[in-house]
Amino acid sequence: MSSTIVREQVLAFRVRAQQLDRESGTLADTAVLDAGVQDTGPDGALWALAIRGVDVASLDPADLAVVWTLRGAPHAYRRADLPSVAAAVEPFSEADAGKRIFDASRPLREAGIGNREALDAVAAAMGSIVDRPMVKGEVSTRLTAVMDPPYLRFCRPCNATHLYEMPFRLAALRAGLELQAGTSPPVLRAIPGFRRQDRPAVEHEVVRGSLRLLGPVTPKQVAEFVDAPVRDVRSRWPDDAVEVSVDGETRWVLDADRSRLTAGPARVTRLLGPFDLFLQARDRRLIVREPDRAKALWPVLGRPGAVLVDGEIVGTWRPRASGRSLRVGVEPWTAWTPRQRTAVAEQAERLASHRGVRLAGVDGLD
Repeated sequence: MSSTIVREQVLAFRVRAQQLDRESGTLADTAVLDAGVQDTGPDGALWALAIRGVDVASLDPADLAVVWTLRGAPHAYRRADLPSVAAAVEPFSEADAGKRIFDASRPLREAGIGNREALDAVAAAMGSIVDRPMVKGEVSTRLTAVMDPPYLRFCRPCNATHLYEMPFRLAALRAGLELQAGTSPPVLRAIPGFRRQDRPAVEHEVVRGSLRLLGPVTPKQVAEFVDAPVRDVRSRWPDDAVEVSVDGETRWVLDADRSRLTAGPARVTRLLGPFDLFLQARDRRLIVREPDRAKALWPVLGRPGAVLVDGEIVGTWRPRASGRSLRVGVEPWTAWTPRQRTAVAEQAERLASHRGVRLAGVDGLD
């Protein structure tokens, strides 16, 4: 018989599993790095690590690497883990590869080219082209010149023909390429000593990692997170996943983690970046139940950050930088207590210090 869990216990579980309640830690013991930390926007991977207790100011930059992986998004990993990560994020099947490359799949199929075959072809070409650090646009231009028509499309915003975007991104790690930190537009370069391996280490398996960090979940939610077919996710479902009931819905969590679902709320306040893993779970209706608030937190463009207080999202925040100073604008969804307002102000100070600027104020606290 499955255990019965309420949403507050799910959220508390995720706060602890993702170590948002932690005050100090290292790269080696930071769990979210096993799954990858999305590095989108100025408050991306390093801020996500900072609010999990990592002293990012003293890190050796060479210990981290940023590569395009899940959903074609840039993610930070421990550099030593890259061969295992590359194996973990490989498409599970031909159908999975087709789903991940979106509209590029149809012209390839019509030309008799398999989806995984196409990724290998793009990777081989990219590997031969990027013999020094290169801006993405230069790589794209040179790649377009050597790839056959089924790999290419006309892009209206660019008014040019070039490779489909998702095969470009998903082939980069196959080619042994990383993104140079802090570059915009991104600069691609070869990963020193990179060698692909056949199987990932267990801690990098994406289905298992989803259960460990985003649980309890359903196969459908994991499939949406990975951009994979549900069938492929089910075929890789861990044997030690056990059922629990969350508000009447059957979900799964790793057996070793089940006892942690009964813990109380984690008393912590954090300013989550817009693409923090806590916000990446595909059960948004559980995270934020009010539709208007969910729409504000996850707009199509221009996502804000989220104010996390004691396991609940209680508002949004946006940075407003000006020279060497920073203002943080907050939009509370409820009436915050004096303790909560003080904690949010402290986290805004932490963000300014992280950015190396002065906090000019927090708008919206009054």
